[in-house]
Amino acid sequence: MDFLLPFLYVIFISLGLPDSLFGVAWPVMHEEMNVSESFGSVYQMVVGFCTAGISLIAGKLLRRYGTARVTYVSIILTVIGLIGMSYAKSLIFLIFFAVVLGYGAGAIDTGLNSYVSTHYHARHMNWLHCFWGIGVALSPLIMSFSLTAGVDTSWRGGYRTVGILQACILIAVTFIMRKWIKREETEDLYEETRIDTSKEGILQIFRKKGVLLSVISLGVYCGMEYIIGTWGASYMVNVFDMEPASAARWVSLYYTGIMIGRFASGFFSIKFHDDLIISFGIFIASLAAGSLCFSMGSLENMAFFIIGLGFAPIFPCILHSIPNRFGTEYSADITGYHTFGAYGIGFLIQFTFGIIASTVSFNITPFVLLGLSLTFIALNFLVLKKTGLLKKRYILGIKRKKNRK
Repeated sequence: MDFLLPFLYVIFISLGLPDSLFGVAWPVMHEEMNVSESFGSVYQMVVGFCTAGISLIAGKLLRRYGTARVTYVSIILTVIGLIGMSYAKSLIFLIFFAVVLGYGAGAIDTGLNSYVSTHYHARHMNWLHCFWGIGVALSPLIMSFSLTAGVDTSWRGGYRTVGILQACILIAVTFIMRKWIKREETEDLYEETRIDTSKEGILQIFRKKGVLLSVISLGVYCGMEYIIGTWGASYMVNVFDMEPASAARWVSLYYTGIMIGRFASGFFSIKFHDDLIISFGIFIASLAAGSLCFSMGSLENMAFFIIGLGFAPIFPCILHSIPNRFGTEYSADITGYHTFGAYGIGFLIQFTFGIIASTVSFNITPFVLLGLSLTFIALNFLVLKKTGLLKKRYILGIKRKKNRK
């Protein structure tokens, strides 16, 4: 068995742990910090732009230092960010540690997704992101327990606990760092001499058919994901008059849907191409969003969970399809630009939504989700058309074998 794969699964848990904390804690945090609920969008934009900014140069960092070193330093930054936020007594320090957390998240996200998309089969990409789902589903439960039990000063205990878990993962990764670095040196995946990273080189990448549309489509998808992750609890509190702890458990159910969906997608990806799985997933998510818009009986009660199931394969399948869609030469850079789109565009969407919903009403949430789902469908269709993948028969059938583990 590949020595690295089990550790990659653990590292993907660390990717998910911080992602869902803020959204479920914010209904309590904003009162303690004495700021309006809509300020949550500003906070998320700060994190999003830091994460997106580091993603733009992630390709260069990966070629110079390698995935192993970039991943290790990134986990250290997330530990510092999480523990620091748990002790922050003012909004300024909260934002400062959020910046640290954002830089750590962006570099590790790009590095690992580029490495896995190049080295491993699609099933591993889905299963690895399933472990991201474990982390992201676990965090709201930890925060819910902290909020209800009054553990370690309310929401601070939740952040501190997740920071400690992240530190434990860092210790585990320490044991395989030397071996991982040695493997990368023999693989020479990021050969710096053959990559043009000048301004003209970057423009050349975006001239590839479908790259820009693919980046935008991933940003639109992540906008939907962030809306539920950041504002799902606020939606439940404001529309259904739930207690914050109960709303946190509903958001955890959404992330559980993502986790289960990615586990199932791993098996589907053995036989079916990424693009078919993406199309099926967004159809399921659109149906669930529609159920919230039009009150479709029992389906409405499980809508968050079903949306999570539908969302599950989209992010990992898009990233895994990058070498197939655009070639392997610039795959690290294109993955970085996709990560930039995911955070930059995604957080801009949720920022705009948060301002509008906090001002008007959170009742608009399902209608916005449905509209974004239809937008994603249109963009994804255009990407497949421009890259010529619509003409390839394996989209609708059994995949061709690839030389991956």
